[in-house]
Amino acid sequence: MTTRTRPAGLFLTPGAGSSADHSSLRAIEAAVSPLPVVRHDFPYRREGRRAPDRAPKLLADIAAAVPGPGWVLGGRSMGGRMCSMAVADGLVDAAGLVLICYPLHAPGKPDKPRTEHLPRLTVPCLFISGTKDAFGTPAELEAAASTIPGPVTHVWVEGKGHDLKGSDALLAETVARWLRGLRGSGPRARGGRSRGSG
Repeated sequence: MTTRTRPAGLFLTPGAGSSADHSSLRAIEAAVSPLPVVRHDFPYRREGRRAPDRAPKLLADIAAAVPGPGWVLGGRSMGGRMCSMAVADGLVDAAGLVLICYPLHAPGKPDKPRTEHLPRLTVPCLFISGTKDAFGTPAELEAAASTIPGPVTHVWVEGKGHDLKGSDALLAETVARWLRGLRGSGPRARGGRSRGSG
């Protein structure tokens, strides 16, 4: 991957059950202006279907849709996970990842983590999750993210679950602040943590 300190733009994807018009993605777009933002729907959503396509199709769609090298990729839940897989697999030359409510494992199935690709992530990563997320506890997510070679920042939203309901303003502010730091400095220190209130 090419090393950059100023991202070319922000590419955002929704969770499996929502669209690119999700209020949090719109809030992030407004907060990071004038940085270019693409809010992207996956093929099944564009075609009016509810069930997500399999990962290979989603990954190919991301690779084709990102406008160019040096963009920060990410999004909510499944969308963020697919972006992280696309970056790990070298399908996209990214400047960083914004992973909101990352689905570390299915609820009640911590023995089946979705982490195989994490050790291949060398770009800066921002994780924003609720402290009561059934898809991964803070301890589980921090342990998994410790395998990422690139710089990792965790932000925890106290008392919130996987939907991070009512946290749009906090999400937008957090992403905008992290991107400003990404533009203005070199590699960030590992293990940065902060806690926000919803």
